[in-house]
Amino acid sequence: MKDIMGLMKQAQGLQKKMADAQAELDNLEVEGVAGGGVVRITSTAKGAVKAVSIDDSLMVPDEKEILEDLILAALNEARGKAERLVAEKMGALTAGLPLPPGLKLF
Repeated sequence: MKDIMGLMKQAQGLQKKMADAQAELDNLEVEGVAGGGVVRITSTAKGAVKAVSIDDSLMVPDEKEILEDLILAALNEARGKAERLVAEKMGALTAGLPLPPGLKLF
C-alpha cells in the first residue's frame, strides 16, 4: 500500500510540473524561416502565430503563389520546432518515472 501512496504523490507532483511546463510553453517562441530568410514566422511553442515578416523583394504581383508557398513552409517549420520543444520539455518531466510503455501524458 505504501508503494501506491508514493506513486500517487509522484503523479501529483508530475501533474503540477506538467501544468507549469504548459504555462511556460505559452511564453516560449520559435521561428520558422523559408526562402533563405525572406519569409519568417514567429509562433509560441504551442503553435500560436505571433508575427509574419515578408521581405520587400517578394512583393511582386506575379509571384503571389510563391509567396503563399513560402509562408506555408515557414509556418510548418515553426510548428515542427514547437512540437519538438514540447516533446523535450515533457520528456524531461517524466524521466525516471515508472510509467507503462505507450502512455501518452501530453
